[in-house]
Amino acid sequence: MILTCLWTMSLSVCDAELNMTIKRMSIRRSDTCSVCGVELLAGTTAWWDGAAHAVTCVTCLDASVALTPVDVAPPQPDSELPAPGTPRVQTGVAGQSALEEYQRRHEKREARIDAKFGRLAGVVKFLTDDPQSITAWRKGSAGERKLAASLQENLGDRAVLLHDRKVPGTRGNIDHIVVASSGVWVVDAKNYSGLVQQRDVGGFFKVDLRLYVGGRDRSKVLDGLGWQVKAVIKALGGDSVPVSSAVCFTDAEWGWFAKPFTMRGVFVSGPNALARKIAEPGPLTIDIIQNVAGHLSGTLPPKA
Repeated sequence: MILTCLWTMSLSVCDAELNMTIKRMSIRRSDTCSVCGVELLAGTTAWWDGAAHAVTCVTCLDASVALTPVDVAPPQPDSELPAPGTPRVQTGVAGQSALEEYQRRHEKREARIDAKFGRLAGVVKFLTDDPQSITAWRKGSAGERKLAASLQENLGDRAVLLHDRKVPGTRGNIDHIVVASSGVWVVDAKNYSGLVQQRDVGGFFKVDLRLYVGGRDRSKVLDGLGWQVKAVIKALGGDSVPVSSAVCFTDAEWGWFAKPFTMRGVFVSGPNALARKIAEPGPLTIDIIQNVAGHLSGTLPPKA
């Protein structure tokens, strides 16, 4: 009996020590997520595994916990359940479909190398990298995850985040939909590098504003949000709820005195400025936010 008690106590201590090795904290120095590879700057809130000496971003770990059956929380008391009639919200996993597309293309390329080079395929794979047309999908997925983590940290319970949404009747997806007091936001995450600039290329007698990032004209990303906004308005059944759009560059650079700006009706910014814009006071109450988010969660479901 004594040995049994000692054994039980030993297991409890081991479990407690194991749980203590993983904790949520603001990391002291810059690192990369052990799951998605996104860069995490010093001061970012993330999960630190002391035993493995690894950092995992909030989005990746929270998503993996949500998808693990053994970790599903038991039913809560009736007092903690959503009010009757409140639609259920499926938040989705940020960057999931982009990551799956990268994996599909990567595996297809490796299969072609296997078929062409046979026993030398391993050497070819070691000496060559995926082309930009493939790695762009992985980079894009990392950008979506980074933005999702930033919005979650900065907005908290003031907004509902919906990620990687499917638009019925199309093959496209919406990176993020955010429902807050200020309204519904359709957000496109771009993991581009370089300086963000607003340039007038129209000459002396014509104004022609263009969006440049890293010296390249990226104005098309603004136009690409038009159909996404229309899809959200249609899903809402009209324009009774304000719908805005934004392009967020997760890793781009901004000049010393540069500020976020609106171009062609689209708010252009980095993650922190976008969170501040979304957090501005607006007409939607908490109950309306929850109902709108639940409705959009059903009409524009997670793509993956």
